[in-house]
Amino acid sequence: MVRAYSLISTEPGRTAEVYRKIKSIDGVKLAETVAGPYDIVAQIEVDSLEKLTKIIFGEIRGAPGVTNTTTLIVIEL
Repeated sequence: MVRAYSLISTEPGRTAEVYRKIKSIDGVKLAETVAGPYDIVAQIEVDSLEKLTKIIFGEIRGAPGVTNTTTLIVIEL
């Protein structure tokens, strides 16, 4: 299991639209709008790093209204 958090910035006025899109992506377990330097935080859980890469680069970064993402991959200590 690969788990990550994606911190997402959006174009002004498009956060709600992007939020709805992010919530609909298979593998996104939680998405919330937040205040601060990012607009949305999404928790992603998938079976492989390959699937995570497809979600981040194919679906989240490619979504209309997304301007930037930072991805934090969870590691077990």
